[in-house]
Amino acid sequence: MCGITGFVNFKGHDRESVSPQIKRMADTLNHRGPDAEGFFVDDHAALGHRRLNIIAISSGSQPMGNDDDTMQIVFNGEIYNFPELKKELVKRGYSFRTESDTEVILNAYTEWGELCVEKLNGMFAFAIWDSNAKKLFLARDRVGKKPLYYHWDGETFSFGSEIKALLAGGFSHKNLNPRALDCYFSFGYIPVPFSIYDDISKLPAAHTLTVTEEGIRQKRYWKLDYTAPHLVKTMDEAAEELEQLLREAVRCRLMSEVPLGAFLSSGLDSSLVVSFMAEIMDKPVLTNTIGFGDPRFSELPASRQIAHHLNTDHREFIVQPDASNTIKEMAAFFDEPLADSSALPTWHVCKMARQNVTVALSGDGGDEAFGGYTFRYIPHLMESTVKSAIPTALRSSFLSIIGSIYPASSKLPKYLRLKTIFENLSVSDAEAFYQDLVFLRPDTRASLYSRAFLEELKGFTPMEMVLPLYNGSPAPDAVAKAQHTDMQFYMTDDVLVKADRMSMAHSLEVRNPLLDHRILEFAATLPLELKLNKNRGKVLLRHLASRRLPQSIQNLPKMGFSIPAAQWLRQELKDQAHGTIFNSPLIKSRLNKKSLERIWHQHQKGHRDHSVFLWGLMMLGLWENLKQ
Repeated sequence: MCGITGFVNFKGHDRESVSPQIKRMADTLNHRGPDAEGFFVDDHAALGHRRLNIIAISSGSQPMGNDDDTMQIVFNGEIYNFPELKKELVKRGYSFRTESDTEVILNAYTEWGELCVEKLNGMFAFAIWDSNAKKLFLARDRVGKKPLYYHWDGETFSFGSEIKALLAGGFSHKNLNPRALDCYFSFGYIPVPFSIYDDISKLPAAHTLTVTEEGIRQKRYWKLDYTAPHLVKTMDEAAEELEQLLREAVRCRLMSEVPLGAFLSSGLDSSLVVSFMAEIMDKPVLTNTIGFGDPRFSELPASRQIAHHLNTDHREFIVQPDASNTIKEMAAFFDEPLADSSALPTWHVCKMARQNVTVALSGDGGDEAFGGYTFRYIPHLMESTVKSAIPTALRSSFLSIIGSIYPASSKLPKYLRLKTIFENLSVSDAEAFYQDLVFLRPDTRASLYSRAFLEELKGFTPMEMVLPLYNGSPAPDAVAKAQHTDMQFYMTDDVLVKADRMSMAHSLEVRNPLLDHRILEFAATLPLELKLNKNRGKVLLRHLASRRLPQSIQNLPKMGFSIPAAQWLRQELKDQAHGTIFNSPLIKSRLNKKSLERIWHQHQKGHRDHSVFLWGLMMLGLWENLKQ
């Protein structure tokens, strides 16, 4: 795992003057690659690389050139099928000087051009500079496990694994993007293609970007097909195929020349991953679990049962609420605000794991691929089914009126609130799904935003980011459309950002077997009944677990990587949160003070749980302080 950065000036630049510049940019990524650094500079391009040694330690230095040095590559990630690709390329006449997957990518690009990405199985972000053609080619993996930011002013193109590299190179005016900020207030994260700055963009997952003097050209190279019929007909047949796929996905991710372990929670996803690791490896798996003093949020007892059954070398850590310094440190590694409070336990589990391993496998991806978000997917399906039987005119008038006047309840989960149900029944499936994603509903947003901020947005709403994904999905039912949207939105821009930044902050590589594209393609073809029923999600994964794990483990409650944020914001972190939020110039200028005070007091008195929104504002304020 590494950090990459670079820039290309098509009018040319002085090599001596840009060498210190590319060095400054790469230095900001030291945490991503503390083991080595490397640079390439010619009359038009400068590339920088920071390396974390995982495989081909003695021969995989970057930037790496081809045989005649007309092409140079910087690469962040792992290609799990590179041995197979290497054999294919050898048969086609290529020779290799190293044992690294980096050289395989470079030769694959020489052989297949832009189509080389379709042959790669892994997590990656890379850039290849072709000095003869004066062309820069960049690519990002299928689901966006590895980040790639860029800036283009029509003359110079710059890129980096993190925003801080571009800032160090002077490639941004650092003006905030109002649409990105609006999305952050609404979702708690900033979706592709936005970044917090208006002149820096993110390359979407499953896309390539070609840069020449004529400009930039972006192209999508992969997407899930939810319309392809699958030959599997029974639960047992599906479980058999998934077992083979997951075993292979785990096996190829055990490739490492450094110590390797796993994250273990009480959930099915990580338990299944570790069960395959235990089956394949010739020594106990080193597992790591995070817990809390509050038993309602602690997975330690359940994870101990799983670890005991799988005979792992198990480690535990309890996160304490006196985490103010840690939270500030976390904020520095995001470069732009992220409201996901589970970043805190992720930070700690990565820090703990790094004491013993350099690579860790995780269970990320199971919820999106196999229908695990039952608190959203089950009610969404039910509402879609009911909606199809109600005349459109009735839905858009009578139900919307009921929804607008029906009082909201703070005591029930969102999907049990009649107000939410009435509102969702009155709009399209896409709009209903959007309303389930945001924690700033349209009426709250309108009253909370300052007049100046609303004018700055010029009519933009975050709904514009979600509806095209949902409506553009070829999936056959509401649940599959929701999954498809989550995979391109929430997972890429929240879950995987959190995992990448928190792991890289500790120079730890995290691998995700359930996000192997072969597993995702398989899951996309599953019928609805193999994903969820009226009560539970991940039906197929549960069936597979019944073949590999004892009943006592299968039925353990999944708590998620959540923290007692609501309590902490009322007690241990109350003063820090209040000071950070209400002293922030950015927040003061965008939000209405009286509306914000009302939200704060409702939370403090226990009338409403606004912890997600308030945590996000705290993280925004901390980010603002750090960037000054």
